[in-house]
Amino acid sequence: MPEGSVLGFDFGERRIGVALGETLIGIAHPHATIDTVVNDERFAAIARLITDWQPVALVVGLPTHADGTPHEMTRLATRFGNRLKSRYGLPVYMVDERHTSQVAESMLGEAGVRGRKQKPVLDQVAAQAILQSFFDGLGVPL
Repeated sequence: MPEGSVLGFDFGERRIGVALGETLIGIAHPHATIDTVVNDERFAAIARLITDWQPVALVVGLPTHADGTPHEMTRLATRFGNRLKSRYGLPVYMVDERHTSQVAESMLGEAGVRGRKQKPVLDQVAAQAILQSFFDGLGVPL
């Protein structure tokens, strides 16, 4: 993978968490939450992120049941990944996101962010966990 920025996404029907990282150091950071159900607004926000950060790749969390079997959100996240790939012409990698929400809640709890204060940043931190998994070698190309 070439050196450069990578954007990670925790796809949700209401919110999309976004994380940012650099291939050179392989560390992910929470970045933003896209909070809208309007697809045009979602993709406009993503286009701005791509323009600002010029990523070399995109990473999308792939939700499944605990045993790894797919469900409706698996299909929607895969569709989202395919749309990113076709719209922006960048490589897209899917990363198993089982338990990332629990990891994100735990990370926020350790940082002293609890209860209602977690909601605005939970999706970003879940995206961070997804992107970090990619950097740790757990992503597969779409």
